[in-house]
Amino acid sequence: MKVLGHRLQLLTGLLLHDVTMAGLQELRFPEEKPLLRGQDVTELENPDTFLSVVDTDWKEHDIETPYGLLHVVIRGSPKGNRPAILTYHDVGLNHKLCFNTFFNFEDMQEITKHFVVCHVDAPGQQMGASQFPQGYQFPSMEQLAAMLPSVVQHFGFKYVIGIGVGAGAYVLAKFALIFPDLVEGLVLMNIDPNGKGWIDWAATKLSGLTSTLPDTVLSHLFSQEELVNNTGLVQSYRQQISNVVNQANLQLFWNMYNSRRDLDINRPGTVPNAKTLRCPVMLVVGDNAPAEDGVVECNSKLDPTTTTFLKMADSGGLPQVTQPGKLTEAFKYFLQGMGYIAHLKDRRLSGGAVPSASMTRLARSRTASLTSASSVDGSRPQPCAHSESSEGMGQVNHTMEVSC
Repeated sequence: MKVLGHRLQLLTGLLLHDVTMAGLQELRFPEEKPLLRGQDVTELENPDTFLSVVDTDWKEHDIETPYGLLHVVIRGSPKGNRPAILTYHDVGLNHKLCFNTFFNFEDMQEITKHFVVCHVDAPGQQMGASQFPQGYQFPSMEQLAAMLPSVVQHFGFKYVIGIGVGAGAYVLAKFALIFPDLVEGLVLMNIDPNGKGWIDWAATKLSGLTSTLPDTVLSHLFSQEELVNNTGLVQSYRQQISNVVNQANLQLFWNMYNSRRDLDINRPGTVPNAKTLRCPVMLVVGDNAPAEDGVVECNSKLDPTTTTFLKMADSGGLPQVTQPGKLTEAFKYFLQGMGYIAHLKDRRLSGGAVPSASMTRLARSRTASLTSASSVDGSRPQPCAHSESSEGMGQVNHTMEVSC
């Protein structure tokens, strides 16, 4: 905690420490209030919060893929060797419901304006989507992943940094396993690497018989505690899921997600020819989120030298909605560890406007111990997964102080 001038600023420490599970890093954010700078809970409960657009620079595209059309919205154009930020939403949502609060957050905009940003909607999940015809076969989770190279090729991206939530995190992880040279880094929120067993399958079927589809999806997105206590936010999402997303199309996506297979990853050295994610990964989950156990298990199956685990207090099942400030700060450090660093002047400390950030690729030795896979053209710089500052590359900085 620090007092800067006469203004009391709440500085949240990012505590990096080794967890017992084979030395994986864990970042914990203590409680911070208010959840959103300049917003209160009533704004979170307002449906327009999730659908509002800050600027008009987004362009919509329908891209042909081997498994059908993909609806994509994009802002910016490829910038040299800099990767694109590509997002994939959770089941029951679309890119607006899932990511608008996060990407409209002021500090996040300071970061993303230096990258091209590409939001992908799963087939038929975008606003205003037509209902699929009778007998339509929704793509499998593997096929959803195999659709993404068409997006990368269409826009001329060299590689991407993926941000996925729930089902979208699973799709991006599968994408990175099949096409590792196209993925430079992943932020995976609420990922469950396991397929559904017979008991889970039966429970899902029973839930479908006794609950409406929106309520079934809500139990996937929110914890029981949130469903009981955070009634305003939950009601807003119930309304949006019911009215914005085509229900027949959603049912197909929901059924396919619940038919997924195990992600088939193992920590290197635990089994012969172990397959795992080769790029830096930041796993994110909220305290008591429905996906908490799945994320912890995913942690145990990834390479500890390139994986960071972020458990966020007081964020529930949708940390990108309830705690965008904390998630933005974590994402900034993740980019730093990969070799991108933002020099930002914070308006909360200066009282003035935030000037343009300078996002630069850090020069580093290719012999750094923490590296990701090389690119298809062999010229891609090698990121360091855990370095959190521009000095002492290759070393882990275990104590950082940030303001959210």
